[in-house]
Amino acid sequence: MKFKDLRRKPWFRIISNKYVLIMLVFGIWMFFLDTNSWFIHHELDQEIEELQDNKEYYQKEIAKDKAVIKKLQDSVELEKFARQKYYMKRPNEDIYIIEYDTID
Repeated sequence: MKFKDLRRKPWFRIISNKYVLIMLVFGIWMFFLDTNSWFIHHELDQEIEELQDNKEYYQKEIAKDKAVIKKLQDSVELEKFARQKYYMKRPNEDIYIIEYDTID
């Protein structure tokens, strides 16, 4: 097939049009090479979704902590928490910690 025959094809005439070539180069540039390319926007969208998930997680944790703080306002609950978490004791009181060790 010679170049003259190729020039007569309708698809070649459309592709070889200078406006189509310019738009094609522009599209490739914007899609792949530009600083605001589709790939960068895709990465930024993923990062935004991840940050929103983190935000929801931390809001739930904050709500749990607020509930614990509200619960610890009572002195009986505060003493119970201190005994369970930090093994605190009253004067003249002994605490025995029993740990179960399983041997297979």
